[in-house]
Amino acid sequence: MQYHFDEIVDRSHTWSIKHDLKEANGKPADILPLWVADMDFRSPDGVREALKQAADHGIFGYSQADGSYFAAIRDWYKKRFGWEWQEEWMICTPGIVFAISAAVQAFTKEGDGILIQPPVYHPFSRAVIRNRRGLVTAPLTLSDGRYRMDLDRVEAAVRGGDVPLMILCNPHNPVGRVWTREELGALEAICERYGVFVISDEIHGDFSWPGHPVTPYASLSGAAAAGSMTATAPSKTFNLAGLSTSNIFIADPDRRRRFQDVLLDIGQENMNRMGLIACRAAYEGGEEWLEELLSYLKGNLDLVRRFTEKGSVPIRLIEPDGTYLAWLDCRGMGMTDEELDGFFSQKARVWLDPGVHSGEEGSGFMRLNLGSPRSIIEEALGRIEAAWEKQNA
Repeated sequence: MQYHFDEIVDRSHTWSIKHDLKEANGKPADILPLWVADMDFRSPDGVREALKQAADHGIFGYSQADGSYFAAIRDWYKKRFGWEWQEEWMICTPGIVFAISAAVQAFTKEGDGILIQPPVYHPFSRAVIRNRRGLVTAPLTLSDGRYRMDLDRVEAAVRGGDVPLMILCNPHNPVGRVWTREELGALEAICERYGVFVISDEIHGDFSWPGHPVTPYASLSGAAAAGSMTATAPSKTFNLAGLSTSNIFIADPDRRRRFQDVLLDIGQENMNRMGLIACRAAYEGGEEWLEELLSYLKGNLDLVRRFTEKGSVPIRLIEPDGTYLAWLDCRGMGMTDEELDGFFSQKARVWLDPGVHSGEEGSGFMRLNLGSPRSIIEEALGRIEAAWEKQNA
């Protein structure tokens, strides 16, 4: 490979949430952090060079993206997803979690119901609850090792007309599903029938495994585009989360104006200059890096799969269609969620994300981030196996 994903980069004392908050979270000093969705790989060379040039220029005043920024993102989505959108649809925001909360305020009122599909990324429920909206759930179903949407439950939840908004995770974090065009089409038919606007979080859209192409929700039809907001960002793809840059697409002019009004209401007018520069550079020149990254991550996933198939520890991998996250079914270990967290953190000294962070439907599961050098993943699996053997000796 041209890129060195095996390199172990020391991230200690860099203000890294992933690496520098061990003590604050009651974790051992030598724990391997594989929890938050933040990779341990250097961003593409072109991104780093663009940031160096901007730093050397030495002026960091108010900035606004020009046509070259939009063109880089437009070309990326057209080439990789076959999705074409209009420049006026796009609004830059400092992160998708921020944008989802702003959209909740823009498109709903206090007391309205908002639908999510747990187990799902926990800021979805937080955005609903902290904005004093009603949390409505249509949990995914797990059968034969595969998660599916419960569309009957979705329809039952929205039929009454008091659920005007749904937050969709596409691809799905944490269970790793890449929803098919047919699944999304069936969901869109329900949402159009009952007037439900969809926020589609597609931050993991660049991570899918062969045979599982990602379909942007807004690309389904003109009606789907008009009835949705698509949230994207370079942060997962190119490991740029700390630069707080996301790109939001809203086709409907009235919805777009309402969203922009909320941004002004909360004082959000300007973007991080370095984030804009990094985003453009990533989409312009990062494709080769991404293809090698996907190949490397597949090797890490294969390693985890072989570990679970070996059966030395009663953990089952929920086979992912996409994302760089492994959703591990640990129910066979016979522990409570608190005991599971203690086993992995204190006995195995491997920091995973507890499944219950994604809702009660995640009870008995743990999420493992594959985005680290392979030697780290190997060591983590070895620690888990050794800790299980010691506990059951």
